[in-house]
Amino acid sequence: MKKFGFIGMGNMAKALAAGFIGNGALKAEQISAFAPNQEKLNKNAEQIGFTAMATVEGVIRNSDIIIMACKPYQIEGVLKQTADLWSGKVLLSVAAGWDHKRYTDCMRNLGILKEDGDVRIQFIMPNTPALVAEGIFLFEETTSLLEEELEEIKTLFATLGIVEMMPTHLMGIGGAVCGCTPAYVDMFIEAYADAAVKYGIQRQTAYRLISQMVLGSAKLQQETELHPGILKDQVCSPGGTTIRGVAALEENGFRSACIASIDAIMSAK
Repeated sequence: MKKFGFIGMGNMAKALAAGFIGNGALKAEQISAFAPNQEKLNKNAEQIGFTAMATVEGVIRNSDIIIMACKPYQIEGVLKQTADLWSGKVLLSVAAGWDHKRYTDCMRNLGILKEDGDVRIQFIMPNTPALVAEGIFLFEETTSLLEEELEEIKTLFATLGIVEMMPTHLMGIGGAVCGCTPAYVDMFIEAYADAAVKYGIQRQTAYRLISQMVLGSAKLQQETELHPGILKDQVCSPGGTTIRGVAALEENGFRSACIASIDAIMSAK
């Protein structure tokens, strides 16, 4: 029975630990974690069921597979502090910007990686809907995991959403369209709920209705695999109300605004 250790216990790590335990993919005794805020860590451990550790060294020594879930700027310091503990371990990283090459370069500089396979590394980009087991997990195609390890880890993460293998050069745009856009969908939900409130619907009712509409529309596209334009056309009767709304969105640059939001992210990289 392999043991998993989390370095960091923020929202994403909590979602993963709670999800894996809650759906039976892992047993509580398989998971340990370290975070600097020990009081908060102990509360999360009591709530979720994992074992809280007093040191990052304790997590690594106690684990076969380590999930790096701390802030990206903390990673190099963690690696320096624990350089002599990584031999034979599997490292899964959900920290933005730390791809396979960045880890291997850093670990070689620190003397952690002396030969290929000393530490087996997989970079994963998650998104926040993993909190409700509807996440997206982008697995970088460049990996040093053994084939059977990769399949095992993919199967584990698939219990909390979908897993997609992604070429290294597309991890940036993949992270943008999967990791950032939940915020934009939330803005969409809020805006249409505002419109509903404007015309008399109660606020909480409006949120419930619009969120269900987004959920249902997305599921309809996934299950039918129809082009979104076809599904849009099916709702738009000639001369009807929906096509008038579509025209208003186009007049206000709806599609170009969506594309521009991704352009803004990519131009900042």
